[in-house]
Amino acid sequence: MVPYPSMLDVPYELVEHVSWLIYARRRELNSPWRKLGCFKQALLVLAHLRKNETLAQVGAGFGVSEATAWRYVDETIEVLASWAPGLHEPLTGPGEGDFVIVDGTVIPTDRVAADEPYYSQKHKKHGMNVQVIARPDGTPLWFSRATPGRTHDLTAARAHGIVQACLTRQILVLADRAYQGAGATVRTPYYGHRELPEHYQQYNLDHARLRAPGERAFARLKSWRLLRQARCSTNRIGRTVTAIHTLLTCEYTG
Repeated sequence: MVPYPSMLDVPYELVEHVSWLIYARRRELNSPWRKLGCFKQALLVLAHLRKNETLAQVGAGFGVSEATAWRYVDETIEVLASWAPGLHEPLTGPGEGDFVIVDGTVIPTDRVAADEPYYSQKHKKHGMNVQVIARPDGTPLWFSRATPGRTHDLTAARAHGIVQACLTRQILVLADRAYQGAGATVRTPYYGHRELPEHYQQYNLDHARLRAPGERAFARLKSWRLLRQARCSTNRIGRTVTAIHTLLTCEYTG
């Protein structure tokens, strides 16, 4: 492999923040010496997540083996994931009259046809189902753990406790038709098109307009290109999503 100069489209402050988290972990483990310093380890991991380069590629670029690159990535993802907020923390912010958007997406994976649990009929691809709770402007508040792609969005939302958590706090939820029947405080569009009464059609238009910014949450998530076509084990995708949520939170607050 031949290394070449390249740019990483993340803020310098984000690399510094991740490097400080790595430094704290090394101090905790009493493991101060590594081939790469904390800043370069952070840069290696962010390059892998942002650009979806293989571990062999980023390892060669930083002068370490593929196995060492894997250890650096695994360690950093664990550190980042430990800082991600839980489900109940972001739901304490919305006040009376506010609402949140709930939606689901599939993170594509390299799977074979025999892996039926990972095949999403809706998206026509193998992957892992991830749920999001977002603010009205599309800022993600919380991402769920990943479940097999065939999991229905409503089933996933109930399993993760999203419906119950929003009901407990009396938070209005806007969601698409996949969540029809959720009840509680979840509001979904009416079925039908031309045959619907005019005021129902207007409700659907207003609902879609308010819900549309929720797509930005997944756009921001998948700006980290590793999640556009994950090559890792399906068991690692959930932790990776959680780690990237921490990075997104750092970008918003930074």
